[in-house]
Amino acid sequence: MNTLKSDTLVLRALEKTDLDLLYALENDESVWEVSNTTTPYSKYVLKQYLDNAHRDIFEVKQLRLVICIAEEDKAIGFVDLFDFEPKHGRAGVGIVVFDQGERNKGYASEALRMISRYAFTHLKLHQLYANISDDNSVSIQLFEKLGYTLSGTKRDWINSGKGYKNELLYQLIHDKES
Repeated sequence: MNTLKSDTLVLRALEKTDLDLLYALENDESVWEVSNTTTPYSKYVLKQYLDNAHRDIFEVKQLRLVICIAEEDKAIGFVDLFDFEPKHGRAGVGIVVFDQGERNKGYASEALRMISRYAFTHLKLHQLYANISDDNSVSIQLFEKLGYTLSGTKRDWINSGKGYKNELLYQLIHDKES
């Protein structure tokens, strides 16, 4: 079974050709709140990041993959594993379908299913978790649809510039029987 490829999507490693997409995403202030970013990134810094993107998840504790539509080899977003803790068998997961025209087509669900299979099969993780602001109903619906359960609320966790927001912790515990 190829965990990083389906009939519709491919999750692939970052390439140098992804610089412009990465630059657009990392400098889009509308996503800074979720990524804890407060300043723009230069192309120089992002190029260095791409030059080191080949490093192993066990070394750098994170993995970013590009979400591509299989038939077109079109990059539409990213899915990340972060805070990778092999001792405890867990990692955080984040996703963005950056291409607005490709949203609401089921790609985020499929990419999350694929990264979950990869994490549970190849990294032998016990669980994945997601941190979602309580006003992000689209992400809450997405993660709940895929079996993530609400485990807790971090009150006043995110300073949005318009006041503090709660952040919800969702977990997906791997059932080794399924």
